Amino acid sequence: MPPFRAEHMGSLLRPKNLLAVREAIRDKGISPEEAGLPAIEKEAVGNVIKLQQELGFKAVTSGEFNRTRFWGLMWDEFDGTVALQEAEASMFRLYHPDVVSLIEKDRKVMPGDSVIAGSKLKHNREKSKSNLHELKLVQQFTPKEEWKNIKLTIITPAWFHMRYKQGKAYAEGVYANDDEYFADVAKVYQEELKMLYEAGLRNVQFDDPGLAYFCSQEFRTGYASDPENTVSIDALLDSYINLYNTSLSLLPADFHTGVHLCRGNFIGGRHFASGAYDVIAQKLFTQLNVNTFYLEYDTSRAGGFEPLQYLPRDKNVVLGVVSTKLRELESKEEVKRRVEEAVEWVAKGSGETKEEARKRVAVSPQCGFSTHESGYPLTEEDQTKKLRLVREVADEIWGEP
Repeated sequence: MPPFRAEHMGSLLRPKNLLAVREAIRDKGISPEEAGLPAIEKEAVGNVIKLQQELGFKAVTSGEFNRTRFWGLMWDEFDGTVALQEAEASMFRLYHPDVVSLIEKDRKVMPGDSVIAGSKLKHNREKSKSNLHELKLVQQFTPKEEWKNIKLTIITPAWFHMRYKQGKAYAEGVYANDDEYFADVAKVYQEELKMLYEAGLRNVQFDDPGLAYFCSQEFRTGYASDPENTVSIDALLDSYINLYNTSLSLLPADFHTGVHLCRGNFIGGRHFASGAYDVIAQKLFTQLNVNTFYLEYDTSRAGGFEPLQYLPRDKNVVLGVVSTKLRELESKEEVKRRVEEAVEWVAKGSGETKEEARKRVAVSPQCGFSTHESGYPLTEEDQTKKLRLVREVADEIWGEP
């Protein structure tokens, strides 16, 4: 069962021919079929799965080659959503790390599209195709007995709520309050996960920069000083934990769930926030009902390993101690030393021996290699070296997949 000793966070560097065909679709206004996208995408996914298998990774992914951005098209496919183009800045929490970094202050707009609920949210199997397409594509290149290990990354259910000002995640009159909105989001996620389970998915990783933003003092200060917020920042975190737990409440026992926290991995390897896990760790680790926490730990931005003392005995942690932002290859011995330091804190908090605690720890890069489709500093050779390092560290510490 996942997690495995060597993991990666999902996205991998896209091949040049895949990027070229997507560019042609955008620039020339031709259809994916006219551009030859289906065949090129299929070949690219097949090749990247082969790479992962050759490097010894069990939880293979599509590399997110089907997506242009890490959150994909999932929300666009839900009934009731509206994608706003260049939405007015007044809709957003101007202290939210993503918004701070991306908003165009001179034009007072958020570039690109941002989704709100324009009417009641509902799941529609006829429209919700992208995650299913991605899963089935990976299955084509994976032995059936390994399908249970395939990992699909999915955006947090709170993704399009946290950035907006109070009550702006939905159009006026659609929901009376956030609780009503969260109830429908949870139902939509329950249906999406049920559909994917029926198709063979047994391993999901929720990507959630927002949870890490609760560690940012700048965000916490901005939130506290915003007169439009009607609940405390701790109550907002409680709401997101409850949203997750409700979304996951109907899953069968053999469905592995995890959540990945990072502080931003934008084009060029930019991060958006800093802050240690200490302020949220006890609540998050003990109350969020997932099996595994995938945690960014490649730099001092994430603080120390002390918060891992709050990890319950029935949960796992994957340590993101290898950087996808910097080309320089980490020292294997230093990575191993840091893993052992983390193990000590897990053992200290749980009362386990180090040997027992080590069984609930794994290693990975801190984030994906290409959370957007292009513009990242590493080469494919750098990526392979980093993944090989992760695999070698796992082999030398645990001696198992």
